[in-house]
Amino acid sequence: MLGEDLDEAELGAAGLDGDRALALIDRETGRVATAKHPRLWRALLRFSAARNGTGVRITLPDGRALAVDGPDTDATLSAVLGREVRLVSARPDGAEVERPDPADVLEHGVEAEVAFATLEIAQGTPGGNFVDYAPVHLITTATLDHIGAEALRYRPNLVVDAPGGRPFAENDWVGREITVGDVRLRGTLPTPRCSVPTLEHGDLPRSPHAVRVPMAQNRVDVPGFGVLPCAGLYAEVLAGGTVRVGDAVTLR
Repeated sequence: MLGEDLDEAELGAAGLDGDRALALIDRETGRVATAKHPRLWRALLRFSAARNGTGVRITLPDGRALAVDGPDTDATLSAVLGREVRLVSARPDGAEVERPDPADVLEHGVEAEVAFATLEIAQGTPGGNFVDYAPVHLITTATLDHIGAEALRYRPNLVVDAPGGRPFAENDWVGREITVGDVRLRGTLPTPRCSVPTLEHGDLPRSPHAVRVPMAQNRVDVPGFGVLPCAGLYAEVLAGGTVRVGDAVTLR
């Protein structure tokens, strides 16, 4: 679902506090529901989820608010999505998602039945959240400006303001220490891009170029995953703390 902008957040070994702490499980397949498989799940990007005190509030496409611990939550979400789901807070061992090649989705359309890979999530994180791979995902404004796409399409935890910077410089941050305020990170992998950035996000229309530009200009050999279009960086947490909008970012 769509997330929220925060002025500050606590960041620990498992990532940002509350980030991707919940997920929908497809009752038919047992896999995590994700718009990476747009034919089935792109409607999730019309929902939003935000902190509500100590809990989470889901806002449905029609504006209704839904408490995650309500007795009818699963039934309501299933009815709106047209597919049976259950909301969970504990990541099952070996949790998987379905991920078609974005080139196939772009060529055949979001409604087409195309082949998909089945991938285990959170392989690069020690936590129990439903992250794609690593605890933290960041992207620079230089990369976003070059592509010409909004940050929320890429669903990052951190956006690094880099005016006049080199697009896709995040490729070279793998293995480097990144300090954000008092927090210390280390780059682990360039972030491979699926078809999600090309989809409608709330009121934002579809944007095929959001992935076509990385496909044409930034294919990277990502260890363990192959040569893939990338934009952004996955990172592990060396020392946690509070991150705030306006924190200085340094590379070592």
